Amino acid sequence: MSENTYSIELFPPKTPEGAQKLRATRAELAQLKPRYFSVTFGAGGSTQSGTRDTVFEISAEGHEAAPHLSCIGRNRDELRAMLAEYQAHGIRRVVALRGDLPSGYGMLDASSGEFAYASQLIEFIRAETGDWFHIETAAYPEVHPQARSAQEDLRHFAGKVKAGADAAITQYFYNADAYFRFVDDARALGVDVPVVAGIMPITNYTQLMRFSDMCGAEIPRWIRLKLAGYADDTASLKAFGLDVVTQLCERLLAGGAPGLHFYTLNQAGPTTAIWKRLGL
Repeated sequence: MSENTYSIELFPPKTPEGAQKLRATRAELAQLKPRYFSVTFGAGGSTQSGTRDTVFEISAEGHEAAPHLSCIGRNRDELRAMLAEYQAHGIRRVVALRGDLPSGYGMLDASSGEFAYASQLIEFIRAETGDWFHIETAAYPEVHPQARSAQEDLRHFAGKVKAGADAAITQYFYNADAYFRFVDDARALGVDVPVVAGIMPITNYTQLMRFSDMCGAEIPRWIRLKLAGYADDTASLKAFGLDVVTQLCERLLAGGAPGLHFYTLNQAGPTTAIWKRLGL
């Protein structure tokens, strides 16, 4: 099990208080000895300076850190400078994504930039930096919400790997069969990179519903109804969520998933509890 990759995702703080709080969370999560911490950005590549500062701080603390890079709102010169800065700081891993569009930003606006797709961004990173970076990209076992079809989405994924991605991290999901089916379909297309499962701990019903509606992640009906039934009973909801997500992780690992990537939402407790139950 030691060759599996267990990693942790954080988002950059927006205030000095947030930065202080994140340092405490990170210190707690660092005790789990994850392979690396990834750091996201806001819609349209916003908070990118916060991403960079957080990545450098994590790296200075002696942990591997991977910034998320997005196509949206970025030109080649900006990206070239950003990549050079990460190289100068010894950062060896990036997560390359198309990125979410900011509100009021249409699909046509996205394609008017220098990069419309993550595959183009990955190609650019490879052309500029050779093999310096280990490039992670995104995968969608339950199909990207803007994809025209599951087949098209799978072809896009294969295109990102062909462009030079070394591995993928999936959107979170609660249906293990969707993950295994996606991996099988990708393998049938000749995609052989590790597809690490993205894991979202369950701690808040309303928040989970909102995220899932936005990103197209399916909450199985039985889970949704159970969560709704707990209403204000936070302790029972968290205990149920811990059971569900731990069992999902166990099934994924038993079925050959090459690792788990935890979407922590900058909270240490839920991820730590799952990690310890799994005995990672």
